[in-house]
Amino acid sequence: MNANETSKVLFVCLGNICRSPMAEAVMRHLVAQEGLGDAIEVDSAGTGDWHLGHPPHEGTRGLLDRQGISYEGMKARLVTAGDYRRFDYIVCMDAKNLRDAQIVFGESSQDESGEEAPAVFTFMELLPDRGIANVPDPYYSGNFDEVYELVEAGCKVLLERIKEARRV
Repeated sequence: MNANETSKVLFVCLGNICRSPMAEAVMRHLVAQEGLGDAIEVDSAGTGDWHLGHPPHEGTRGLLDRQGISYEGMKARLVTAGDYRRFDYIVCMDAKNLRDAQIVFGESSQDESGEEAPAVFTFMELLPDRGIANVPDPYYSGNFDEVYELVEAGCKVLLERIKEARRV
């Protein structure tokens, strides 16, 4: 990837109302702080269809409001096979989301067209020193603060990786 191309990041979780939109909002905020809004595009999607078209969960919205981070216009959507070709980084919030996304990507991920394949991985691979494999789902735990702390730290690592890959 070179500095003239837009880097595209997709965060994936189960319902696209808690973890992945939190990561999308935090990453957009960090990207804007670095003045890279024209160079890095960020989105999120879910593997389940329960919340399609809904805004982020009230716990995510409340936490982002307290942090002064915008989530304006964000609505839950499903991950699609086309996302595999559209994004450079596909970051799944847990191992099940990764497996489910890979099923959706199906044959797209087997493409041998010569195009560079996206980096598809779990979010916690960005934070190996934390000793946990998955970002906990606050929809069930209610612990949005814990998720925010992980998301903020991981997004900072990802942003540095993208900047390094872009040679910014």
